[in-house]
Amino acid sequence: MSGSSTTTGMPDELRRRLGVSDAVVIGLGSMIGAGIFAALAPAARAAGSGLLISLALAAVVAYCNATSSARLAARYPASGGTYVYGRERLGDFWGYLAGWAFVVGKTASCAAMALTVGSYAWPGQAHAVAVAAVVALTCVNYAGVQKSALLTRAIVAVVLAVLVALVVAALASGTGDAARLDIDSDATVGGVLQAAGLLFFAFAGYARIATLGEEVLDPARTIPRAIPIALGITLGVYAVVAISVLSVLGPQGLAESAAPLSDAARASDADWLVPVVRVGAAVAALGSLLALILGVSRTTLAMARDRHLPHVLAAVHPRFAVPHRAEVLVGAVVAVVAATADVRGAIGFSSFGVLVYYAVANASAWTLTPGEGRPHRLIPAAGLAGCLVLAFALPLSSALTGTAVIALGAAVYGLRRALTQHPAS
Repeated sequence: MSGSSTTTGMPDELRRRLGVSDAVVIGLGSMIGAGIFAALAPAARAAGSGLLISLALAAVVAYCNATSSARLAARYPASGGTYVYGRERLGDFWGYLAGWAFVVGKTASCAAMALTVGSYAWPGQAHAVAVAAVVALTCVNYAGVQKSALLTRAIVAVVLAVLVALVVAALASGTGDAARLDIDSDATVGGVLQAAGLLFFAFAGYARIATLGEEVLDPARTIPRAIPIALGITLGVYAVVAISVLSVLGPQGLAESAAPLSDAARASDADWLVPVVRVGAAVAALGSLLALILGVSRTTLAMARDRHLPHVLAAVHPRFAVPHRAEVLVGAVVAVVAATADVRGAIGFSSFGVLVYYAVANASAWTLTPGEGRPHRLIPAAGLAGCLVLAFALPLSSALTGTAVIALGAAVYGLRRALTQHPAS
């Protein structure tokens, strides 16, 4: 059934070209990106010496979400991720709400990553560099997903090399102190939860694998393998880097740092590594931006197919086999935001939207039967509860803005339904 339809290349379908290694690399490019360079300091500010607890908590929630997403993606291997799962398992509204939360949250995240590129590469012209980065990566995605996977592979290799160099320098310098890893009374429950919500921003990239479900070879086998592999590698890298930086700077020094990995290099008497870390941060943000634009455009494609967004965005390019109109629109919106806005608060807003998205994913996974590959019931239950707790533990401004935008999306859905219902139906 699926073999002939996917190989003949229907004009509105994407081509299955990505194997396990490509899917893992795209997930790594989304996760091992600017998050590790940018999220540690605000998380340390919230959690204090409880930072590593927050990292572990974010990883547990991410694991539950990843497991639920992998089981659902294997059963529904189509572009759109939780937008599709929510629609199929919970109903049209919940699928729409997940898609809305993903698109608005990740569009903000795209702008944040673009500005991260600008702030590291050329601080005096951060907005101009951000716009140029968005335009360049939109063109790369337009040329085809295989080229995107190839570029992401190179970016991941560069970032990992930089992080390995930093960890080795920190651990070999003699300036590290294991006592700085101790948990003190400054670690509160609220602070630890808020930091976990902020750190979740850096883990959320495995969604890119699920949203590429229509372009993955043998999705029932590839997606459940690729998601936990990418998440496990990312957790290992984040834990080692966080421990190394904490041992050198301590919780207070990390919380006060504007560029913690650069400061960790200086504190490790490795000044030569500082410009390397700056380049690594810019490259990492490019990797995240590349994969983010890829994922948002695929969810936009799926929602446009169902006419929750303008149907003209459902077009797939006949030569490059990509949703070219959706990619151009996403790139244009992100470029405008990156050119005009200060999006430091976008990390919290993006985390809220993505946590809502995964709450729907876990609720959808709960409805799977054993024959459909349902995970142990504890996993979607813990994932759903964790998403909601972390979402509302975020800074108040992020939670309030996120709630308002989600409510706006729900109102738009209700208005559209009211306008399009026909007596004949």
